[in-house]
Amino acid sequence: MKIIFMGTPDFAQRSLEALYHYGHEVVGVFTQPDKPKSRGMKVTSSPVKDLALAHGTPVYQPVSLRDDAVIETLQSLDFDLIVVVAYGKILPTKILDMSPLGAINIHASILPKYRGAAPIQWAILNGDQVTGVTSMYMAEALDAGDIILTHDTAIGANETSGELFERLKEMGANLLNETIDLLSKGEAPRIPQDSNDATYAPMLSKDMSAIDWNTTGLHIKCKVRGLNPWPVATTLFKDKVYKIFAVDTIQKDTLAPPGALVSTGKHGIEIACLDGVVIIKDLQASGGKRMSAADHLKGNSIFN
Repeated sequence: MKIIFMGTPDFAQRSLEALYHYGHEVVGVFTQPDKPKSRGMKVTSSPVKDLALAHGTPVYQPVSLRDDAVIETLQSLDFDLIVVVAYGKILPTKILDMSPLGAINIHASILPKYRGAAPIQWAILNGDQVTGVTSMYMAEALDAGDIILTHDTAIGANETSGELFERLKEMGANLLNETIDLLSKGEAPRIPQDSNDATYAPMLSKDMSAIDWNTTGLHIKCKVRGLNPWPVATTLFKDKVYKIFAVDTIQKDTLAPPGALVSTGKHGIEIACLDGVVIIKDLQASGGKRMSAADHLKGNSIFN
């Protein structure tokens, strides 16, 4: 099948890789413009662009899809289907209507739950036990198109957003191949979404990082897992900011107020919360390196 692919990050790169692997003809790739990245502000291309160029596929990086030049480019390409995975732009109706077999999207949630930019993170932040991936027909509204297929998966009790991202990335690529197979046979279903059940997953920000110890241990653990690897949960202890990468909860009575140090040891650093104690297992002090809490304690008396 002749395909135009639209996507940007690692999650999308894996789906594009699957298209090449299964022998589809990718006639053009659209991705976000190159952007300055990290502290050095070096202009960096997207993972999707890098993969497309490695396969000799023409790459287009329009600032807006509503530009007449984009329409002209699409009209010049011979294609059957548009595939969109984590592109970061909503396709206008004019583009959706150009594709003979339509435009499909792979989304990292079980729609209509978690429409938007950060479905993986919010599934963990909200303490969900199951998530998945969805293929759908594109609509101009955000993640609101008719569903084709869904695959679900259990979320591990200690799984972080980064770890879940890697699993759903593979699931999304497999789902894309299955969906295209159904489309090619004319057997792809159309299941309308119930907008009354829709929830949204907005982008994360560093403003979310601070841990509120006056909440339950489960809530805190979900926050730490959901914000790992970015923006990472943080806490302030004795005027020093710590990034917290992993915690666990224990049933332990304490008279200490939420946020107070309970104890330290080989097991980690115990902090009181609303309903018991949270053990910090993995952290990074400001200006230091990430390490286990036990290793941090060996060279730091601040907790003793």
